[in-house]
Formats: sequence, C-alpha cells, structure tokens
Amino acid sequence: MAKKGNYFWASYSDLMTSLFFIMLVLFVLTVSVLNQQKKEIKIKAEVFDKIKELEEGINKIDPNFFKYDERHKKHILKINVAFPKGSSDMNNIPYSVQADLIKAGKSIRDFIDGGKEYNAEYLLIIEGQASKDGYNLNDELSYNRALALKQFWNANHISFSSSNCEVIISGSGEGGSLRSTNEPENQRFLIHIILKPGLFNDEIKSEK
Repeated sequence: MAKKGNYFWASYSDLMTSLFFIMLVLFVLTVSVLNQQKKEIKIKAEVFDKIKELEEGINKIDPNFFKYDERHKKHILKINVAFPKGSSDMNNIPYSVQADLIKAGKSIRDFIDGGKEYNAEYLLIIEGQASKDGYNLNDELSYNRALALKQFWNANHISFSSSNCEVIISGSGEGGSLRSTNEPENQRFLIHIILKPGLFNDEIKSEK
C-alpha cells in the first residue's frame, strides 16, 4: 500500500508541475498578446490623430483665395476668372486675375509641400466649370480650362511634387456640384485636395 501511495503522490506532483508550466506559458503568451495589442492601438491612435490634423489643415488652406465647402469636400477658387465665351486661353483674362491665380497656386503648392514632413501624400483635382451660355462644347471647354490653369501654373514655376502629389485634370461642363445661380460666376475652378491614407497603413505595419 505504501508503494502505491508513493506512486500516486509522485504522479500527482508531476501532473501539477506540468500544469504549472502550461499555465505559466499561457500567462506569458497572454501578456505578450495584450502588450502587442496595446502597442497597435497606440500606433493606430497616433496615426488617426495625424490624419485628422492633416485633414483639418486641408480645410483651412488660404481663405483669401479659397472657400471650403464641407458638404462636397471641395474648395471653391474665389477668384472671378470670367473667361470669354468659348475660351480657355489664360491670356484672355486680366493680368490682375492671373496674378491672383499665381498666388493661389503657390498657396496650394506650399500646403502640399508642407505635408512631406509627415510623409503625407495628396490627390489634387483641378476641376473646370462652364456657364450655361449656349456654347455647344462646354464639357470639353471646362476640361481645357482646368488644363490651361495647370499649364499656367507650370509656366510660372508652380509645380506639385510628384513624390507626394498626384494631379488630376477634370471638367464638369454645365453640370457638377457647387454651381452658382448666377451663371457668369460658373466660369471658375474647383479644387479638390484629398489626403491619401495608404501611406499611413504602411506606417502602421512598419511599427509592428
């Protein structure tokens, strides 16, 4: 009987020792997983705050030249361009207007260049509009006006860095959003600056 008792307690001791090591491993594993999750949550919170800060910065771009529309997430270029009917030639608008367009382009460039500090990337959409003035090719004309503005900026040494900015030219013709009820005012440009989120996803992965 004594030998059986000794065998039982020895087996019991081995079992408890094994259970102890299993529980210890599970505890260490749980702590490690929780710490990793806390680290990921912290990184995501920091990235979220960074994205929020940059997006708020987009809304506050130079109010002297831009009016931000929260609903459509676009900037109205407040400069009254007033192209002649059927024209997309920048030489057909007054020099004072051209000077303001240069200042507006520089403010966009400086804003986008400032994003490099945070490794931010942007999508810049230059959208041309046209008034309902009876011209038959207003769809094409609105696109040509947006293209003319980009070329005008380039000619005045205002370019947007390809390293953190992709530029898209578009035209909405007589349609689109943010149209004025005063048709002559629709000879204008809309500027859409979008923060690209992809780079921040890479940042999250690199920090893990």
